[in-house]
Amino acid sequence: MEPIYLDYNATTPVLPEVLSAFSLYATEEFYNPSSGHILGKRAKASLEEFRKIVADTLSAEEEEIIFTSGGTEANHLALFGILTQYKKAHLIVSAFEHPSVLNPAVKLLERGYELDFVPVDSQGYVDPQEVIKRLKPHTKLVSIMLANNEIGTIQPIKEISEILKEREILFHTDACQAVGKISVNVRELGVDMLTLAGHKMYAPKGIGALYIKKGIKLEPLFLGGGQERGLRAGTEPVALIASLAKACEIAKRDVKGEGERLKFLREKLYQGLKEIYPKLYRYGDPERTLPNTLTVSFIGKSGAQILSDLPEICASTGSACHDRKGSITLQALKVSPEIAEGTIRFSLGKYTTLEDIERVLEIFKRYFQT
Repeated sequence: MEPIYLDYNATTPVLPEVLSAFSLYATEEFYNPSSGHILGKRAKASLEEFRKIVADTLSAEEEEIIFTSGGTEANHLALFGILTQYKKAHLIVSAFEHPSVLNPAVKLLERGYELDFVPVDSQGYVDPQEVIKRLKPHTKLVSIMLANNEIGTIQPIKEISEILKEREILFHTDACQAVGKISVNVRELGVDMLTLAGHKMYAPKGIGALYIKKGIKLEPLFLGGGQERGLRAGTEPVALIASLAKACEIAKRDVKGEGERLKFLREKLYQGLKEIYPKLYRYGDPERTLPNTLTVSFIGKSGAQILSDLPEICASTGSACHDRKGSITLQALKVSPEIAEGTIRFSLGKYTTLEDIERVLEIFKRYFQT
């Protein structure tokens, strides 16, 4: 049987329109935007137009977007770029950040910086009051993801940003799972830096961006030719940037309707699974969770075993980026071992159909009846 792909939070396919944009700038308009000749200048003009498209998707300004190789690099640039400007500084992150935030945070701790983790409640939400409790006079940066990659919970970023703004503390959010799935407006959120990744929103792997609010100074990770306002040395991959811009255009155009469609399919999947297996535990509040993400636990069962027994269903037991140490998110939620063991994440996307969901439910029905 043809596998049913329900792991869009791990990565997405490249859309045909996005691939066309990549192909044009990889084969015909392949020029180096740093070259001084007419073709280089043409590439530079295209690059800046792509930057504007990405900025518009976030309601940012063109000069506030820096292109990177992906979400991991952008997260590193945000954390190291701020903290390494100080001999003594304090960093706060949530307890269930993506490893590309958690691991740099721990590395900064090893280098002598102070680090605190904000806990999350049993449903996967950060309480802004818990952030306040951990603030210190020398807190320089707080980093809390906009939407969790494993259970899809959307965090109260605006409320936290208002708290930090009063104290003149910088705020970064990893929005890799959120951009393209929900509307993201950096002005409304009130963040100082925001990360996005192309391969989570139907662009190729190897491209991402960091929004940096005008006026914020960062130390670069790489030294070289001074590209990207001196913050990201290296020849700009114009073809990848073109593909990211096209993906952003599509996301801005489709986010509302696609979100409603995926939420309908998600709820149909949940209700169907609940009927088949009544001891189903759901993570997060459906109204404060990404519309495409359903993470549940089949209490008393092993999620890994279920997926092993049902190879035609391509879902996951958690993040594809947890360093094989187990789920960071479930550890942070402190759920019981019985609940944690039965966890499966279903993440839907543009090519998920009603027929796919009905087929998944039929497969689960047969599985639990045998």
